Amino acid sequence: MAGKVQRKKHVQLSLESARKPERTHGGWRPKAGRKKKRGAVSHDTRPEFAGRFPQHVTLPTIEGAPNIAADWLQPRIRAVIRESQKSDFRIVEYNVLGNLLHLVIEAAGKRSLALGVQGYHARILTTPTQVRNTLRYVLLNRRHHAAEKYAAKNWIDPWSSAAWFGGWKRPIVADTWWKKELVELEAPTRRPTTWLLSTGWKRLGLIDFDERRA
Repeated sequence: MAGKVQRKKHVQLSLESARKPERTHGGWRPKAGRKKKRGAVSHDTRPEFAGRFPQHVTLPTIEGAPNIAADWLQPRIRAVIRESQKSDFRIVEYNVLGNLLHLVIEAAGKRSLALGVQGYHARILTTPTQVRNTLRYVLLNRRHHAAEKYAAKNWIDPWSSAAWFGGWKRPIVADTWWKKELVELEAPTRRPTTWLLSTGWKRLGLIDFDERRA
């Protein structure tokens, strides 16, 4: 995370705000953005799933949307994630990429998931191995795709929930101002309640900051 950038005043965001029509220049317009793919599955026809299974949700921005990984946006995104938490829908981990939001969530069923977030692709996680691989993929995404840029031994991703993740093999070293700031914040995420996400995957080993994909 670079030096502090002067923050501009913006309207309140929500997980769905990017899909609502705006009258301002450059905003969302009906029929703009990605076209619906032929054969795509609607939310109503998505399969039911048991609440004991967490899910990996990817939520893309619309075409032409600005970079959502901008530093000044992160406090707002954390606030939106915090406000999205419900008794039957929990965001446990996340990572904000330029045009995509990765979420690891728990939901009571497909209706709870659809009410919690829309315009998404979801993958049901049914085994400890799937859960561990997904957590590693989400939290270490930047290190995997830009290893030279994020190669510091104790680096954690400030655009993700890494600062509040409870499955690191080593303690977080708050050796920079932004790490200290993050670890002192109230976590926007929620503790997992499913066996797979709270306990099951840990039997395969905790995750290291610089762990490589197999």
